[in-house]
Order: sequence, then C-alpha cells, then structure tokens
Amino acid sequence: MHYEILGRTEPDAPTILLSAGLGGAGRFWEPQLAALETTHRVVIYDHLGTGKSPAELPSGYAIDDMAQEALALLDRLNIERVDFMGHALGGLVGLQMALLAPARLGRLIVINAWSRVDVQSERCFRVRLALLQDSGAEAYLHAQPLFLYPADWLSANHERLLAEEAHALAHFPGAHNVLARIGALSAFDIDARLGEIATPTLVIASRDDLLVPYPRSERLAEGLSDARLAVFDYGGHGLTVTVPDSFNASVARFLAT
Repeated sequence: MHYEILGRTEPDAPTILLSAGLGGAGRFWEPQLAALETTHRVVIYDHLGTGKSPAELPSGYAIDDMAQEALALLDRLNIERVDFMGHALGGLVGLQMALLAPARLGRLIVINAWSRVDVQSERCFRVRLALLQDSGAEAYLHAQPLFLYPADWLSANHERLLAEEAHALAHFPGAHNVLARIGALSAFDIDARLGEIATPTLVIASRDDLLVPYPRSERLAEGLSDARLAVFDYGGHGLTVTVPDSFNASVARFLAT
C-alpha cells in the first residue's frame, strides 16, 4: 500500500497512524497534518484498492481485512506501537485493530463511527449505490458532498468541491471496489464486543451528521471500557474538513493526556 511518513523523525518520537473513511485516501487528513507533525511522527496511507494502492478487492472483503492490512503496514515499517485516528470506515478499522492486537495501540480516536451500522446510514448508502449503479461514477461523486457537509459550507465552498469532484473522478477506484468497501462497513458489527476494548479512546461526533447519527457515537462511548465523548454541534460528517481548528484542538488535548 502507498504510504507517507511525515513530521518528527526521531526514532523514539510518538507515532500516529491515520486512516481515512470510505474514500480511503491518506491525504484526506491534509487539514490535520500541520498540527500533528509538530508532536508526532505521522503515517498516512491509501487503503488497498483506493488512490495509489491499486487492487481489485476480493469477494467477502471485510473490515477485518483492512485492519490486518494496517497491521501489516506497521510491521513493514518496523513500528511496534502507535496512536490511531480513523474517520468513519477508518474508525471501524481502528476498533477492529483494538480487538485483534490491543498491544499495538496506545490511544484510539474514532470520528463519526459506529459499532453497528445505523438504519439512516444504510438509507444513505442505498441512495449512493443506486446513483453509482444506475447513473455512473460522475453522478455518484457529484452527490457525495451532500452526505458529508453542512448546506452553508457546501454553498460557500462550491468551486473547491467541483475541483475535488473532478480529481476524484479522474482517480476513481472503480464501482467494484466501492461496492466492496460499502459492503464491508455495512456488515461490521462489534456491538456485543465493545467492552473487550480497553484502549483509551476519544469518540468524536457531529450532531448535524446526516450520514451517521451521533447516537451511534454515544453508543461507542457508553460501551467501550475507557472512552470519552466529544460532540460537535456543527461540522457534518466531514468535520475534519469543515471545522479543522476546533477538531484539531480536541485531538491535541486528548493526545497530550
């Protein structure tokens, strides 16, 4: 898989691994990098089958596979232990890693994630899949921001979004891989196992998230053994992009403890 190592270079510097959501691109975290690079060695990567990590994902592809791939990346880089931050699907990867290899994680940050997919999320993904299958990648990508960002932010950032849409279309991983990744996040269910995860965790949510209702994050914080919850009133599903300063400050406070 394609990866980048940024920030501090000392061998004993604390390391954080960042895992993106459905799109899978490591550079999703651009608004967080400058803040994290001053305190951490930062590892970002393109998930298998996305971005610069081309592959045709196999039948039955699951979040467990993605967690194993992230652990294999750490092995390849000779990194024994990391903090981990994941957005949506990326948060599911972190939760699965905490079940598979708890000794590899110091702290965990999960953003707009879930232990079991919500019916509202399923509704949104059915609409998105129908667009992809019936109207093609261009329509799928044109509608994508509607599920990610608040309406006023969409209006104020129209030209930026058009440029991002064109870039995404030029680097689209293919309908097969998108279907496989949506299938994986839809099938993910560790609700009954949350109490097994002892990794100190910051759970972040947005009240105005259209795609993942914030009570899913409340459930995570309630079920995990050692968790704190931060709920933003504004920011939408993509609050790492829409309110980066407030988001970064919340993360920095947690990582400094």
